Amino acid sequence: MGERTWGKGACMNPAIVIPSYWAADAVDAQAPGAYDHSTDLNAPKPELDACLASLEQVRDVCRVIVLVVSPPSSADAARERVRAIARSHPALTVTVLTEREAARIRDRVDRIAPRAPGEPVSLRGYGAIRNMGLAAASILAHDCVIFLDDDEIVLGPDFMKKALYALGQQTRQGLPILAKSGYFYDREGSPLADTSKADATHRWWTKRIEFNRWMRRALSGTRISRSNYVCGGLFALHARAYMRVAFDPWITRGEDLDYLFNMRMHGLDVWFDNEWVVRHLPPPSVHRAPRFMQNVYRWYYERAKLAFAARQHDLEPVTPASLMPYPGPWFSSELDECVRKTAFARMMLTSERVGYGRIWRHGRELAERYADENKSKYIRFQSFWPSIMDGLWNDEELSEMLEEATCREN
Repeated sequence: MGERTWGKGACMNPAIVIPSYWAADAVDAQAPGAYDHSTDLNAPKPELDACLASLEQVRDVCRVIVLVVSPPSSADAARERVRAIARSHPALTVTVLTEREAARIRDRVDRIAPRAPGEPVSLRGYGAIRNMGLAAASILAHDCVIFLDDDEIVLGPDFMKKALYALGQQTRQGLPILAKSGYFYDREGSPLADTSKADATHRWWTKRIEFNRWMRRALSGTRISRSNYVCGGLFALHARAYMRVAFDPWITRGEDLDYLFNMRMHGLDVWFDNEWVVRHLPPPSVHRAPRFMQNVYRWYYERAKLAFAARQHDLEPVTPASLMPYPGPWFSSELDECVRKTAFARMMLTSERVGYGRIWRHGRELAERYADENKSKYIRFQSFWPSIMDGLWNDEELSEMLEEATCREN
């Protein structure tokens, strides 16, 4: 392990981390179980290209680490496609981390913490992928990670200045600002959730009104405020946070908001910066029963994990009441009825009757079983995380490997 170069002050050596999800073709990109942001390898204008182009205008732009996530059968093609995109933006320093590099990092993690459960640092699964980004940042001795999604556009040359504003500092009350979220404008330029979908298939499975109530208050308040929300595509972490608190590899979706819960369990806060914003331009998505089921798993697991954590003497309890009006209801007793009513309505009113029928009959039972089997695993894994990150920090061999995977301006 190399010498640490970060302390209690502002970030001096940040890195931007962009998870980039790829599929063999357009059909696979929209297949059930595919990642939300999967890009067709044959797409003529992939979102990542536009994202990197927007970063070229940024003053004092830092290293960009792209995490390339793809099926094993497409790994080589995805690697070459992303490296070609990176080379087409020579003003940037882009480290392209693929399964080749990830395998060596996983081996090092296994040696540091052989008894850690699961595969917590990986290019598979939302939480483990985020952890791979943190691992790469630690290896390269970056004292700050700025997460950005590849379907987002940076809006101005002052992006880095806004990203690092207040990070590593303290509030007037002396509370550390070690993690902060920005937010995004949609295609219409709005930061609020669309509330136009109010039919029976959405009525019990949306908290958009509650989210908008919280967001309006946050946007009209002081620049930095305590957050109930995390935009995973615009999220900054100081090393004093990411070296201590990991993402949860067992969460099926929503690993960004879950990180806020994990921070609170450890007595830390996530903050909201109402002047840090990007534009979100996601590809068209298809809402399917499998995605709904992932969310059912997510919230049952979240509820069970937080209840388990609240019984641990060394962790702070995180309750629905402390996260009202959003997202507290999602892991409260309201969840069961919301799942039952939504599954039934979609079984009756959509073309996916069979899929939603299975969820209505068995979904809650399956989700409760998953939650019960896995609710304690993150807490156990988290006990290994600081030693994993200490072991990776400024690792000479792995750092050299990642430098070799870096595309630089000639």
